[in-house]
Amino acid sequence: MRIDLKDDFRELVGRLDAKVSVERYEIERRNRDDVHVQMMERIAAIETERQQEKREAEQERRKQEDQRRSDKRLILTGLIVPVLLVLLQVYLSARGAGA
Repeated sequence: MRIDLKDDFRELVGRLDAKVSVERYEIERRNRDDVHVQMMERIAAIETERQQEKREAEQERRKQEDQRRSDKRLILTGLIVPVLLVLLQVYLSARGAGA
């Protein structure tokens, strides 16, 4: 009877050990899942930020191109056209004076 009781206790201890390890496994699995979820959230945040920076860089590039076009128009209308008009007047007055 004593041997049977010892065997029963050993069996119970074995079951309890197995149960604790399963619970510990579940806790560790949940922790790994939480870490995985946090990692995926960080990756998603980094990707979102990267895309935002890409859009901002594209907008800045377009803004600079627009500014360059505007500067070119300003140079054309502010410098070149008046010089051409002066040259045309000089040409016309020289041609008119010679006739």
